[in-house]
Amino acid sequence: MKKIFSILIAGGFLTACGSSTNETMEAKVVPDNSGDTITILQTADIHGQMEVHDELFWENEEITFRRLGGMANMKTLFDTERNKNPEGTIILDGGDLIQGGAVAALSEGRAFSNVVKAMNYDFLIPGNWEVVYGKEKMISVLKAYDTPVIAANMYDDETNEYIFPPYFIKDVKGVKIGFISYNDPDIPVRQNPSFSKGIRFDQVHENLAALVNELKDDKKVDVLFLVTHIGISKQFDLSNDPTLSKVDYILGNDTHERIREPLQGEFSKVTEPGAFASFVGKLQLVVKDGKITYEGYELMEVDPEIYAPDEKVAAVIKEETAPYKENISRILGYTSTPMYRYFVVENPMDNFITDAARWKTGADISISNGFRFSPPLVPGKDGKAAITYEYLWNMLPVNEYIKTGKASGQQIHDWMEQEIHNVFAKDPKEKFGGWLVRFSGMTLKFDSSKEKGERVIEIKVGEELLDLKRIYTVSACRREGEPDHMLCRMPNLTDTEVKEFTAHEVLEEYLKEKGTISPVRDGRAQAVDLGDNVLSQLPGTDYHFH
Repeated sequence: MKKIFSILIAGGFLTACGSSTNETMEAKVVPDNSGDTITILQTADIHGQMEVHDELFWENEEITFRRLGGMANMKTLFDTERNKNPEGTIILDGGDLIQGGAVAALSEGRAFSNVVKAMNYDFLIPGNWEVVYGKEKMISVLKAYDTPVIAANMYDDETNEYIFPPYFIKDVKGVKIGFISYNDPDIPVRQNPSFSKGIRFDQVHENLAALVNELKDDKKVDVLFLVTHIGISKQFDLSNDPTLSKVDYILGNDTHERIREPLQGEFSKVTEPGAFASFVGKLQLVVKDGKITYEGYELMEVDPEIYAPDEKVAAVIKEETAPYKENISRILGYTSTPMYRYFVVENPMDNFITDAARWKTGADISISNGFRFSPPLVPGKDGKAAITYEYLWNMLPVNEYIKTGKASGQQIHDWMEQEIHNVFAKDPKEKFGGWLVRFSGMTLKFDSSKEKGERVIEIKVGEELLDLKRIYTVSACRREGEPDHMLCRMPNLTDTEVKEFTAHEVLEEYLKEKGTISPVRDGRAQAVDLGDNVLSQLPGTDYHFH
């Protein structure tokens, strides 16, 4: 039998409050220090990024870059906002925190335990990448936060009990606020299967209605949030589900979207606060006589020119990163063009990675997952930027061995149709993982608006059209725990072989050979119905990434 846990923090005095109305948010901003104001600060998808870094923006139909982020700087923003409303502020993180950077990977997440402890969050949730170091290490790191962690659909395979409590409740200024958390149930397929061994992930709806009723009816929660790490499409779809009739907000995570005005679903509103410690979502609520009478939202930028680093957090970061600094500061080569990974269909960063893999293996086609993480790397005034060993971990935070195999043109065609569907499925429940898979040695034209299985228009390998009967050599990173015949979710390859070199070793060797690289988006993947600059895809809304 499943054990049910709760985290209940009492404080202030209790009054009767209820669920929100669905009125449009007011343009005005209530004072932070108003006696009725409740402030929710949300971060997400920090992906191991402790320091200030470049950020990409899409402004006036072109790419621009600014310096943002830094966890010590973000702590100063936290304190600034909490000081405005010391009795009425809750701060949370939406997962994917301990993976995505060199120190995170080399310490297997341990470097973040003391950093998170110093950040003074109220609670956190795990994301799809928290499992990357295995179940026991994940549990050890997250429990060492000394801060509540919640997840309502992660169970220990052996005991069938929750690994973390499913919800968090706090009384704030007489208002009882509840949060239920869900992680992505597709983690065992999205990530290497070995990462999440020993963990069972249930679908969101397995216990959603029961927990909503428990918090609203039994615990008498006044304002109820879901904190979900399932991606913006599924989160918006969920906001239109009648099960959420008692839920006021979905505080979404996973897709790195910069929601600047909450998306209005039929039953709930949806937010998502960007990534890499560059942004903080700020939600203000006023609750009176059982109703939310005011809602205000702002996506705040962690601008180091405004928010100086907090001395305590900066000292903890310095201590935790010191053992790795010399190694990760090694310069491996340079780029003369910006490297980034923000576009849905094609990115310079992944063109570099797959070109290097094909250079090393001699494969006809080299492929890589459609990852979303990694801040950009932007050349300075001298026209180039140093690619350090640290930055390799930003680009590829799992240093897997390279794997090769043979597949027919038909297999490649069918696999590509499925990969396109994973990203552009019309039913959000069928969407899966990150953006479109990346490749070198192959070009693709497709129409995302077509039905499943009919989207591919043309595939070329080299200069020739894909021959469905021909056998091609393919390379990708091994995914530990997957069957030998699989390669990047493509099944039934033959002559598969795990090489003796890793992805990082390939990139180091390639940079040593080339010295300076200049990757660009060269049109190897084209969605004919969408154009070149697709930064998000959320049909049915006017949201756009910027």
